[in-house]
Amino acid sequence: MKLAYGPILFGILRTMPIVAKQSALAEQTAEPRFHRFSRAEYYQMADWGFFNSKRVELIDGEVFDMPQLKDAHAAAILLAQQALQKALPNLLVRPQMPLVLGLDSDPEPDISVVTGSIRDYIGTGHPRTALLILEVSDTTLRFDRERKASLYACASIQDYWIVNLINKCVEVMRQPTTDPSPPLGYRYKSITTLQPPQLSPPSPNPKHTSSSPTCFPDASP
Repeated sequence: MKLAYGPILFGILRTMPIVAKQSALAEQTAEPRFHRFSRAEYYQMADWGFFNSKRVELIDGEVFDMPQLKDAHAAAILLAQQALQKALPNLLVRPQMPLVLGLDSDPEPDISVVTGSIRDYIGTGHPRTALLILEVSDTTLRFDRERKASLYACASIQDYWIVNLINKCVEVMRQPTTDPSPPLGYRYKSITTLQPPQLSPPSPNPKHTSSSPTCFPDASP
């Protein structure tokens, strides 16, 4: 028995425009979209207990789980804080405290150097900028060089330092500028790598110097 292919094909072809139209509509409406969290949403989630016992940071609308501090990392933070506070006595050196950078970023850099006193930030919110930001890096080195560097450059932070525990050096980044290739469209034009015992003057107060060896846990004081 011969099958009547003509009517069958005709019926299929008649339904194709409808199927194609519905498929195109589905592609327009069902494509997954990434939800960027605002700082207000981030704080609300923290209040609800979403991040209990976790170290997290909000960066450009994304919530990142940060690794737990190892002993060398913690020591380097304290040594850097001590050195910077000594070099910059009239500024406030804040260890691992939030910075308000726009509506969707709330990083907690290892060190931020800001103007004012401790009481200036009671009831007024966290600082919205910093004269200098320092991150201690071992396992997060790539993240600090790329994502965080772009964030800080976007926020017009003039001095960003990375204490590189892997290579035992300090990477000094300055002169933020636009660039479409980094994550947030900004980067630092000037990057200088300092090896102990080189000295680098913190730009907020050029009269004082801070030696890079004091940032490393295994260096002599």
